[in-house]
Amino acid sequence: MSLSTFTELVELRAKAASIFPFFTGLFFSWYVLGSANGLYAVLFFIAMLLFNMTVDTLDNYNDYMHSSEDKRKSGTNIIGRKHISLNLIRTLIVGMIVPSALIGIYLVFQVGLPLLWMGLICFAIGIMYSSEPRPISSTPFGEVASGFAMGVMITLISVYVNSYQLFAWDTSLLAQILLASSPLFFWIANIMLANNICDAQEDEVNHRWTIVHYIGVKNALLMFNAANVLAVLLVFYAMYVGVFPLALFSILLAVPLIIKESLIFNHEQIKTKTFVCAVQIMIFGSLSLCVGFLGYWLYSLIIH
Repeated sequence: MSLSTFTELVELRAKAASIFPFFTGLFFSWYVLGSANGLYAVLFFIAMLLFNMTVDTLDNYNDYMHSSEDKRKSGTNIIGRKHISLNLIRTLIVGMIVPSALIGIYLVFQVGLPLLWMGLICFAIGIMYSSEPRPISSTPFGEVASGFAMGVMITLISVYVNSYQLFAWDTSLLAQILLASSPLFFWIANIMLANNICDAQEDEVNHRWTIVHYIGVKNALLMFNAANVLAVLLVFYAMYVGVFPLALFSILLAVPLIIKESLIFNHEQIKTKTFVCAVQIMIFGSLSLCVGFLGYWLYSLIIH
């Protein structure tokens, strides 16, 4: 298997959807709680990335195995298009999930049982997301599941791993973490929504009853646009209440790009041409936040 085939199989380009929540949690832990644990953060990052690649590989595998359209197997699905051995796919899945689980178990012994329960929640959502007989991705709850597991839970786990020694499971802290992760929740959920909008006709044929099936493409586009607006507004609200520093006004750098990509996607919804707009929006928005995080960190170093 070539490197390009592997990166497409594990959907490496979409890994920003898990990388940015990780850094959001790391920054939140440092900014709000004054704590960062470098080694544990790195180990969690590796385990998270491996598990995320496993889920996407499993999604492609299940899509290939259960698709009722020959063209889907030979055209859009990477396994059919590149004629990848199913035994190799299964070996890759095991080869990625085992080290991810081992790292997770090690971290549980280091930082405590709460990590185990949070990890099990992510594991359950990840497996059920694409597994038969009724994968979450084929229901109206796919957007919420992906946004919650990747946007909220990865941020929460990242905060916990970096501040487990002083982490308090109280309503106030959890509400702050939820607010910090909420823009990512909407941007990540929008990636799933854009995918379902592009696949609307194909999903009907394959009996995948996503949210687009129930509300229609027009209303789904309205939901897509509203989520992008809400994500930006939540960044400003997080600054207002002190969850984010004022340096995250850097979100303004992304607003023109978010508007541009939204207009392109609203004009036409074609998987091979415009689905990437949703990914770009998430990347532009998240990168602008990282610019603010980095700027605040450098400012803190200078004044101290």
